[in-house]
Amino acid sequence: MDTINLVETFSEFKEFKNIDRETMMHILEEIFQSLLQKKYGEEANIDIIVNIDKGDLEIWRYREIVEDGDVEDENLQIELSEAIKVEPDFEVGEEFSELIRLGDFGRREILSIRQNLVSKILDYEKDSVFKKYKEKVGEILTGEVYQVWKKEILVIDDEDIELVLPKSEQIPSDYYRKGDTIRAVVSKVDLRNNNPVIILSRTSPIFLERLFEAEVPEIYDGLITIKNIVRVPGERAKIAVESYDDRIDPVGACVGMKGSRIHGIVRELKNENIDVINFTNNQELYIQRALSPAKITGIKIDEENSKADVFMKPDQVSLAIGKGGFNIKLAGKLTGYEIDVYRDTDTDSEDVDLQEFSDEIDQWIIDELIAIGCDTAKSVLELSMEELITRTDLEEETIGEVIRILKSEFE
Repeated sequence: MDTINLVETFSEFKEFKNIDRETMMHILEEIFQSLLQKKYGEEANIDIIVNIDKGDLEIWRYREIVEDGDVEDENLQIELSEAIKVEPDFEVGEEFSELIRLGDFGRREILSIRQNLVSKILDYEKDSVFKKYKEKVGEILTGEVYQVWKKEILVIDDEDIELVLPKSEQIPSDYYRKGDTIRAVVSKVDLRNNNPVIILSRTSPIFLERLFEAEVPEIYDGLITIKNIVRVPGERAKIAVESYDDRIDPVGACVGMKGSRIHGIVRELKNENIDVINFTNNQELYIQRALSPAKITGIKIDEENSKADVFMKPDQVSLAIGKGGFNIKLAGKLTGYEIDVYRDTDTDSEDVDLQEFSDEIDQWIIDELIAIGCDTAKSVLELSMEELITRTDLEEETIGEVIRILKSEFE
């Protein structure tokens, strides 16, 4: 055997999917170089020739031919009598070349080569995966659910690389089984015990941003800019968009004809409500748009403390606050202002604050109504029984009794 065929000799390494033959051969070259230096000394004249196409390599060792008895270093010199056994024409001073075969290595050396090869290839694969996904942070990918655990989901990509979707990065209504297809954004890549851990996310605002880029060509092409995105995953999201081209309606482009573009995004996000609004540098107008669908009658902004007092008709307060307070919370995050909503007292001076009924209505019921924006008697009476049941956790009988008490105040 004149050459060392490593692809056949180390055939078990074919299972490594993320390493090509060329890289593996260079790794082997490095391993043999290190082994040969230990065997023959660092000063030894060794030449390793890699044949990537055939998957083999040749190892040549070169020594100087000296007179018999003049050998000072066996790793660098060889006696003439030994050299002429191979080639009778050799003379003193010439270079003696020797092909090293795999059989020249002992069992321990072969085992060492195998162990080093496994170790280096694993390190290479880990490094390769880390670098690959480090560049993919912020990109959407599609994978297959491989294992579902209580705290996280294990996902594999098309190259069988393992990815992790933690429970905290899942939309609350997400439900997956093994074999399901999943879409998520690469959130971050960590190294744990020298192993790359790729974290996915479906709750990140970046996931929503990438979905819009995929569905709205004008965003992908840069004609429409996303200025800000805020989310309560699975519940509600607000996205502010802007176009520098007056001919383009950014909101209309994002929503699409009859909602065609946004419907796919809403389905992907498990029916998350998405409000798309026009960005503006006019802070009053921006806050007004952010509180949509509620309509305001006035606004007072404290720029220094980033606070905004918003006034609106009683029937608009619950809309401004929204279910679970999500609408006003997201409006505040989107605009960067702490927003307080007040009833426009000029619209109804005869209304009565709910706290005035604390002797007839339990405080926890009053708190439940205030949480949905109903802080006066008439603001409660303006909503139907069905709306009150839907917006609160109160039972129909309780709401009926509250309505009866409040109505009696105005009779």
